[in-house]
Amino acid sequence: MTSRKSYRRGYPVASIVGFAQESVTLWRVFSKAVKPLSTLYINGSPTDARAWYNLHENIIGALRTTLKEGVRSIILVSPPRAAYAGNFREHVTKHHSWLMHGTTRVTFVELAGSAITLSQVTALTRNPDFKKIIDEATIDETTNLLELLETRLTLEDPRDIVLYSIKEAETAIIFSKGNSKPEYLLLTERFLTEYPRKERINRLLQVATNRQVKTKIVKADSPAGKRLTQLGGFVFLLKPS
Repeated sequence: MTSRKSYRRGYPVASIVGFAQESVTLWRVFSKAVKPLSTLYINGSPTDARAWYNLHENIIGALRTTLKEGVRSIILVSPPRAAYAGNFREHVTKHHSWLMHGTTRVTFVELAGSAITLSQVTALTRNPDFKKIIDEATIDETTNLLELLETRLTLEDPRDIVLYSIKEAETAIIFSKGNSKPEYLLLTERFLTEYPRKERINRLLQVATNRQVKTKIVKADSPAGKRLTQLGGFVFLLKPS
């Protein structure tokens, strides 16, 4: 049965990384709520470059869970005029180039402010400008997925790796005994809202998350959403053999 908690919080949208002088707090942004992910502390002096290197590596480690779920919009929040966010991006560029290219690419957005406490994050996410930033980051992120989808559709026989029905996705994700290689589950908000059997679609999404199938729910009026709508609003991608 699908968790009621999962239903109340909605679907994953982005991650927030809130920087402070000696710590970092990570948050998961869902369509209906924000939940804490982890708080990390610098082990050493704030002036020690090695201590910051280790903290940056710990941030990457903490984000791996959401990255595996397909959440690739990351909002970096640090105090005005502080260099924390920029230094972290430099670390990613230098040591984690896999996050900068191809299907594993992430979209970073930097914001000035505080995102350490729940009240600070709640105020941040209620700001209309934050919603605009999330929408822009998501468009950039889903553009990459759209390119992946179009690439798969141009393969010689896409029918074996591009599927369009809930039943086919259930077979590959829930009932498969390891024969299939699920990669991405893509659907529009409208498809999710209007699908009549809520328990069925929510169960599929939950099992996909548990089995680390990357899932992305996009707005129907976004470029990726319009393309998905042309294909029925629901697409499931398998890895080519």
